[in-house]
Amino acid sequence: MIKTDILIIGAGPTGLFTVFEAGLLKLRCHLIDALPQPGGQCSEIYPKKPIYDIPAYPEILAGDLTDKLMEQIKQFEPGFTLGERADTIEKQEDGTFIVTTNKGTKHQAPVVAIAGGLGSFEPRKPPIPNIADFEDKGVEYMIKEPEIYRGKDVVIAGGGDSALDWSIFLADVASSVTLIHRRNEFRGHLDSVDQVQKLKNEGKINLITPAEVKGIVGDGKVEGVLVEQKDKEPFTLACDHFIPLFGLAPKLGPIANWGLEIEKNAIKVNNALDYQTNREGIYAIGDVNTYPGKLKLILCGFHEATLMCQSAYKRIHPDKKYVMKYT
Repeated sequence: MIKTDILIIGAGPTGLFTVFEAGLLKLRCHLIDALPQPGGQCSEIYPKKPIYDIPAYPEILAGDLTDKLMEQIKQFEPGFTLGERADTIEKQEDGTFIVTTNKGTKHQAPVVAIAGGLGSFEPRKPPIPNIADFEDKGVEYMIKEPEIYRGKDVVIAGGGDSALDWSIFLADVASSVTLIHRRNEFRGHLDSVDQVQKLKNEGKINLITPAEVKGIVGDGKVEGVLVEQKDKEPFTLACDHFIPLFGLAPKLGPIANWGLEIEKNAIKVNNALDYQTNREGIYAIGDVNTYPGKLKLILCGFHEATLMCQSAYKRIHPDKKYVMKYT
């Protein structure tokens, strides 16, 4: 049995920063994550993707952010159960919780903080009949190592932040980048939209809108995509890689069966106080939670972790008073 003060479900940026805030309060933390390494999506899906909304960092790669957070919390010596999924939770007579993983590892703590990000997730795939035939043969749903696109012709489909950000990033890596979106308007940050338009005007990005990729051509690997553009004849665009970035389909997994109040695949919390769920002693922070005005930003997860730890301290030490001054 692994015992700790705060058991954190999810070792992404919010979960890792929780260790730091808890450490300032002399609280021990242990983290559970289904992935084999800390960092969550930042490590698993886009370690080379630049992030722009971390204070004091005009730009930092997602993988580097994980490294910095791990360096920051090293002094507090957190424990990790990696490569295992938190499956069940049982409340004990003394008010503590026992969380058991899919591999049978048991953890006990008076406070559980769910920082599971989007939960378990799979990429949303476009309805292209033969796309499965080209997966890992030129079709990628996420970018882990940008260097494989160096000197290649790349087609990206999508209209959100990931499609925009990667188009901007790969403009300096790939031989050519073509961004295809089914609308003329994009859903991403306005600054990213402006950057894409600027790169288009400079001839560094090809922009095709409104249009959709309807098919893939190639013999054993991607050699081109079939594009249908409004008011024009369908045409084949030669390329080496096709990257449809339509987001992720999140699933809470076993956590959905923990008796928590769920709304649109997210856990409802009390944002007026401490991000506690409807079950006392269980909190949800970061992208996994929802409340009026919620923003799914890393820095918001950091803020939620800070307030949650203050509440956790009061729960663990009801007879002690801690005055937060500064760090």
